[in-house]
Amino acid sequence: MIEKLIDLALTPFKKGQPLERLYPAVQAIETIILTPKDVTSSNGPHIKDAIDLKRFMIMVIVGILPCALFGIYNTGYQTLVTAGDTPNIAMCFIHGLTRFLPLYIVTLAAGGTVEMIFAVIRKHEINEGFLVSSMLFPLILPPTLPLWMAAVGIIFGVLFGKEVFGGTGMNIFNPALTGRCFLFFAYPAHMSGDTSVWIAPKHFVTYPPSQWLDLPQQIDAVSAATPLASAYQGTLFIKDGAAGDYSFMQMFLGNVPGSIGETSTLCAVIGAILLISFGIGSYKTMVGTVLGCLATGYLFNIFAPENATQLITMPPYYHLVMGGFAFGAVYMATDPVSSPATGAGKWIYGVLIGVIVVLIRNINPAYPEGMMLAILFMNLFAPLIDHYIMESRIKRRLARG
Repeated sequence: MIEKLIDLALTPFKKGQPLERLYPAVQAIETIILTPKDVTSSNGPHIKDAIDLKRFMIMVIVGILPCALFGIYNTGYQTLVTAGDTPNIAMCFIHGLTRFLPLYIVTLAAGGTVEMIFAVIRKHEINEGFLVSSMLFPLILPPTLPLWMAAVGIIFGVLFGKEVFGGTGMNIFNPALTGRCFLFFAYPAHMSGDTSVWIAPKHFVTYPPSQWLDLPQQIDAVSAATPLASAYQGTLFIKDGAAGDYSFMQMFLGNVPGSIGETSTLCAVIGAILLISFGIGSYKTMVGTVLGCLATGYLFNIFAPENATQLITMPPYYHLVMGGFAFGAVYMATDPVSSPATGAGKWIYGVLIGVIVVLIRNINPAYPEGMMLAILFMNLFAPLIDHYIMESRIKRRLARG
């Protein structure tokens, strides 16, 4: 019945009909609701697998949900606590949704429009790949980023990080990170990449009375240093692990300021377990990133000068729970399109991301995060890594005769 209804609705858009050029745009309805009917046309041998593109992307979204849900909660929690309130869980989620949902809706509308335009121009179907990018993008943004900037960022990311290379499956850069990178360098004050991140509405907000939720009537804009900024300023911990701005457990759980979905390492670990169990995320890339980070952090500890910042002298495992490291290692670095395809390549790729993250954090005081740039830099070299690994394998096989 559903197939017949959709087929009837698509009739004016089919070949030979007046609205034929718009078929790729409206056909997305069928793609979202029904299992794809496409089959291979050649007679060669095929590998049969139950995971098509739709199932693949849905499983990725399921893996993202722990970080998304906690990010919504934490956004509301940080704001309300800083405003002097003692919020309950419902208050935190509702206030967090007021920040996340507008960003998500704008991202979905702006980026989806670009996808639709290119589908019409190229006369191909709209696929589900953008559903993941549209979910990831708001989670790596500050919660009070102006909505028009979010729209500009995702448009740039989809256009220059994906469509210019030919669309889904052909891009060398992660579209969500490409959009965030553009926003960081174009609007650094709003992205707060230097010292602080906004954790409450930038403009004055008035809520309607709500006794059952006990929401505050007015909240002003406030900001607070992130754990990475605290480490650079020397206030993360005072001495020998004594209490400072943030404890290790706070950063692991995620009750700290930061981008919406990046603060909780625990939720990222849960997401990693889900993605690995689904057969979607590569444990090699994730573990390689962690190993590269720990090894480089340990080397900096050994050779740290006397006047080194806490970023250099702190225990290497602190890097794992700070900033967007865990989120990037689980969801961004493992992107199957922009990361290597070979097993050995995934290890090399992951280790180098971990190395570059610590190098950027420790050496570049103007930008103590590093994860975004490290992943984008290694996206560029992923095809080269695969190339040399395949060449080495071919040479070994030829040598064996």
